[in-house]
Amino acid sequence: MPAQPDGFVAAASAITTPDQTFGLQSSTDPARVDDGVRADRVKNVVVLASGSGTLLQALLDDPEPKPYRIAAVGSDRASCIALDRAAARAVPTFSCLLTDHPDRAAWNRALTVLTASFNPDLVVLAGFMKLVSDSFLATFANRVVNAHPSLLPAFPGMHAPADALAHGVKLTGCTVFLVDGGVDAGPIVAQQAVPVLDVDDVESLHERIKVVERSLLVEVVTALTGSTYRVSGRRVNVG
Repeated sequence: MPAQPDGFVAAASAITTPDQTFGLQSSTDPARVDDGVRADRVKNVVVLASGSGTLLQALLDDPEPKPYRIAAVGSDRASCIALDRAAARAVPTFSCLLTDHPDRAAWNRALTVLTASFNPDLVVLAGFMKLVSDSFLATFANRVVNAHPSLLPAFPGMHAPADALAHGVKLTGCTVFLVDGGVDAGPIVAQQAVPVLDVDDVESLHERIKVVERSLLVEVVTALTGSTYRVSGRRVNVG
């Protein structure tokens, strides 16, 4: 793979699966070789989002040529800016509303089916405000990516920038990781640091993290779709 840009750090986190190699194509694809495949086609990425879609926009704006395409954008809402951003680029969209299903399990099953219908090689949670189920994660094992505004494992959860400020750290940042069943606990693919300034409040710190987060997510999606990657214990090795 191409040289990694400054700030792109392959790292380690938690998953208890045997070594697996990804770069997935459909099971009927003759290019499949053992557990991995040739990285010689444009990969399908499905993005799930609930809000403004700035992470999605960063992926949409990533210039061609690139090793992936946004195959679809899905949401747990009937309408949101992220769906509008996708429609503006003629990207297929879908909504999967919790209120349209008798319970959370049925909603998760429907979300899994809708997502799978676009044959994703990678699923990106880009500000998706619902927890996906273990069965969803099993269907797309080690292919669900999320971004978090801290240097995990520090400050998991919903209030990472505020927690960083309250703790008085001098350095925080963002993490892109493969989602598992824990809270921001999956294998870490890459991290980038952001200094905490004396004048920072939660809003200013979070905004500066978001700028780095968007860039790092694009780098990670490009790396994971442009090559094979191996998940081994707590490590993700690309290429």
